[in-house]
Amino acid sequence: MNLNRSFFVPVNSPLHNLNPLTKLALVFSMILPAFLSLPQLAPFLAIPILIAVFIGRVQKQYFNLLLKLVLPTILFMFVMQSLFLPGGETVILNLGIFDVTRESMQSAFYTVSRIFVMISSFAILLLTTHPSELMSDLTRRGLPGQFAYVIISTLQILPQMQAKAQTIIAAQRSRGLDTESSFRKRIGSLVPLVGPLVFGSLVEVEERAIAIEARGFTSKRIKTSLHEIPDPAFDKILRGILVILVIASFVLNLWLS
Repeated sequence: MNLNRSFFVPVNSPLHNLNPLTKLALVFSMILPAFLSLPQLAPFLAIPILIAVFIGRVQKQYFNLLLKLVLPTILFMFVMQSLFLPGGETVILNLGIFDVTRESMQSAFYTVSRIFVMISSFAILLLTTHPSELMSDLTRRGLPGQFAYVIISTLQILPQMQAKAQTIIAAQRSRGLDTESSFRKRIGSLVPLVGPLVFGSLVEVEERAIAIEARGFTSKRIKTSLHEIPDPAFDKILRGILVILVIASFVLNLWLS
């Protein structure tokens, strides 16, 4: 876990050097066609996502997140939709009262492909973009500070909770709490962990609110920054290309439908 309590991986790569808005545009250029265009397009969008992972040199962190979070989620959704999705005529597998049909499996595959694209796109954004840079760039472009803060807080909530949970676990272990034995004992040890985690998070929210108010967060004056985020012509051209690709996917969907 990073010391800055975010998923950001500080390495030098072409993806890291892009403007935060360009990477945000890249995320939505993957998500919008996956959900609003042809369903057959979603599985192929995994190819540019994996290419971006290697360009950003975050493959280790990405595949770690893939194994722990993404794969269990999409496998569970695939099984549930294959079993319970109504309709379908071509029965592939019979499991008692459940009939797994080719149509239900195909629909489940397209659904989990969309979920994979959405989670993976945001994962690349989090791994290659520092939250403070994203917030600074968005506010510089006119986004109200309150909205930028909500976005950044949402992106940081999971790593912050993980960091706080690890701190609490280490503190409880030093007091003799058993967190590494049998499964039943580990379930029982969750109770003394949940309380400090929840109340500590509430205290942290209050402290952060006081800190941002002391820094003039709600001030109407134009704010300046010591760190200027570059936005070269290449980023602007790339954002334009991404917009064109998204529009082209929608046109293709309308033409084929």
